[in-house]
Amino acid sequence: MSTSNYPSASPQNPSPKKDSKNIIIGILAVLILGTWGYFLWDKNKADQQINTLQSQYAVVDSTKTELQRSYDQIVYRMDSLTGQNNDLEGKLSARESEITKLKNQIAAKLKKERLTESEKVELRAQIAELNEKVNNLEAEVARLLMENETLTTEKTQLTADKEQLTTDLASTTTAKLVLEDKVNLASTLNASNIKITPIQEKNSGKEKVTSKAKKVDKLVVSFDVDNRIAQSGSTDVFVSITDPEGKPVTVEALGSGLFTSREEGEKFYTFRVPIEYEAGSKKHIEYPWKQNSDFKTGRYKIEIYHNGLKIGEAVSELKKGGLF
Repeated sequence: MSTSNYPSASPQNPSPKKDSKNIIIGILAVLILGTWGYFLWDKNKADQQINTLQSQYAVVDSTKTELQRSYDQIVYRMDSLTGQNNDLEGKLSARESEITKLKNQIAAKLKKERLTESEKVELRAQIAELNEKVNNLEAEVARLLMENETLTTEKTQLTADKEQLTTDLASTTTAKLVLEDKVNLASTLNASNIKITPIQEKNSGKEKVTSKAKKVDKLVVSFDVDNRIAQSGSTDVFVSITDPEGKPVTVEALGSGLFTSREEGEKFYTFRVPIEYEAGSKKHIEYPWKQNSDFKTGRYKIEIYHNGLKIGEAVSELKKGGLF
């Protein structure tokens, strides 16, 4: 029988240690697959929860946005009314104060990131209240604006009436002045029988008409006045005397001064004669005129005025050798 040193080719049993290792690897593989499956399932579940929360947040955010939009619209209307109210002299200030207080409360709630259900309910109620107050304010502003428009129209009409009355009054006043002027002119006295008499005063007290200028002590101006339509009453007649050199004669003792002539403007008068006139009668006037210096040789012109109109004049000439 032959023998060999090579191992035999016949089968041998596997090692128990190697089988145990394979089992552990299989269990680990199953555990890993299970873990990944759990992770996938948990992630899917988490995604669903996130989607649900996002949907809920979107609903909450939509509710807040809706509330914010409603609030903003009301505030815009309120701002418009405030601009109009500035022209209404503060008639709505009390209502505006209430609305501003409520508006601030709502604005404070809308600043929150999250709103609870009770806060949303409260916000809706406050916004509804704000809307009602603004509606009432709009109605009140509209009413006041209409009243203001009516008052403006009435004021415009009253202003027009006043201007018309002022114009009518001015026309009436002008017409009255014209009429008064006409009456004044119509009642102007007429002067007639104008005379200038040179008088010499004797030491004995007697007076006589003189023919020499150097002997004249005074000139007596006399005239008659009358007017058929003039009313009875007091009036003044102005007498203006011009000397032979053409200069106005002013005598301080006689109260000489200025008066207004209708045709000549301001004019000097030598003396003024107050007259108590009786309607329908003729009044005789005599006025003695003296001067401190001697009378000059030559022509003295005497003009008589009433109501600013010249009603008569006369000339007296004094000569060395006698009168006239």
